[in-house]
Amino acid sequence: MAEHVSTTGATGVVDAPGRPVDAAAGAPVEAAAEALAARSAAVATGPVPAPGGPVAGRPRARRLGPGPRRPYARLVGPLLLLAVWAGASAAGVLDPRVLPAPWTVVRTGAELWGEGSLRTDLGTSLWRATQGFAIGLTAGVVLALAAGLSRVGEALIDGTVQVNRAVPTLGLIPLFILWLGIGETFKVVIIAIVVYIPVYLNLHAALAGIDSRYVELAEVLRFSRRRFVRQVVVPGALPGFFVGLRLAVTGSWLSLVVLEQINATNGLGYMMFQAQNYGRTEVIVLGLLIYGVFGFVSDSVVRLLERRVLSWRRSLSS
Repeated sequence: MAEHVSTTGATGVVDAPGRPVDAAAGAPVEAAAEALAARSAAVATGPVPAPGGPVAGRPRARRLGPGPRRPYARLVGPLLLLAVWAGASAAGVLDPRVLPAPWTVVRTGAELWGEGSLRTDLGTSLWRATQGFAIGLTAGVVLALAAGLSRVGEALIDGTVQVNRAVPTLGLIPLFILWLGIGETFKVVIIAIVVYIPVYLNLHAALAGIDSRYVELAEVLRFSRRRFVRQVVVPGALPGFFVGLRLAVTGSWLSLVVLEQINATNGLGYMMFQAQNYGRTEVIVLGLLIYGVFGFVSDSVVRLLERRVLSWRRSLSS
């Protein structure tokens, strides 16, 4: 008869065959260690998914982003509004003296285009807006760079621009008429002021928001001033610049419609002002639609340019 001898150690009990036994549970330590290792591996790797099914015990990941882009999705809203307008006009809900039907506006536009007056007014308005936009964009970029890259420039420029921003731009019209007369010059200058303010504000804010660690890295790498601007400043400030550019494009059209009603002899605003005197609501609506189309198209062009230039940036919009 085999003799069974057991001894007690510091960590457990050793039975006769020499296997250590856990003192608390009575199970072999090797088996407990293997079970613990298996449990740890299961926690680390997660549950095994069933064939063709979701992971057991894990909720499905919820998509928080807006999803993929849909081509021409921004046209849905304007087209829906146009459909409601046409439907209400066809049903007789809208009084044509208050808001003419879409086909009436289109017919009026075709008549004015055939007469040549609409083409002349369109060309004049586009030329005024282009001149003011180009001058304002250049001024906004130059001033923002001077104020954003130099403390001296910021001290001289930023406070003046903030004061100018607080003064209503259209309130400057009487003063500029006294200074520049009632010709084309004051109209272009007012448009330029409306354009440069959002460009300056957004670009200056983007320059001030560049991470200082990038500046320190450029200093460690001994970048020249030109290389620093090209490789650090420009990429970091482009998102803010495009925001200001979109606001500036819209502001140029908003100011143009007001300026063309002040001692003008042509332009879309002048056309609408004359239509008001004669009670031609369809001409006024036609001018508003043209301004809306111009604003929508120009904003879409800026968006497209932004996506091309900032193709390296991953964001919700992309």
